Amino acid sequence: MLKKLYDKTMNLADHPKAIWILSLMAFAESSFFPIPPDILLIPMVLAAPTRAWKIALVCSISSIIGGIFGYIIGAYFFDIVGQPIVDFYHLQAGFEKFRDYYNQWGAWIVAIAGFSPIPYKVFTIASGVTQLDLTTFIVASALSRSTRFFLVALLLWKYGIPIRAFIEKRLGFLTLLFCIFLVGAFVLLKYI
Repeated sequence: MLKKLYDKTMNLADHPKAIWILSLMAFAESSFFPIPPDILLIPMVLAAPTRAWKIALVCSISSIIGGIFGYIIGAYFFDIVGQPIVDFYHLQAGFEKFRDYYNQWGAWIVAIAGFSPIPYKVFTIASGVTQLDLTTFIVASALSRSTRFFLVALLLWKYGIPIRAFIEKRLGFLTLLFCIFLVGAFVLLKYI
């Protein structure tokens, strides 16, 4: 079953509209969607290594714009959804402390989250909620997301065929490993 899904993704990666799907996925993942764009970025670069830089650029720009959308969700819709929760549980003092801490270290937090497998949308929304300086947020997002996606593209461009063979040979194990990292990231966020 995984092999069929992998083959379908590889075929989709070579589809003429794949770049638009990647763009939409990268945008959505930075603001509300749980699946990272890497699942399409990787096979797209493997399928078309001569377009690696264009693919990474589209993924980066879309992710940054999606991050700004996540920031807007946090900045303008927190009052509707989040604030009543904070008030209901009488967490105003704790939330203010969190806001101060986040704004003090926000650029580093956004940069680390943008590069790591931790769900980035949590930090884009938190940046809006805490009113992190928008320019700081955009610069940290641009640096970390671009570094991440261009690094993936570089590695796949340089070592594409061996990496593709490695992935195809160990697809089940790599899928399990990815799921463990994803669940681990959510658990880590819960206890931070």
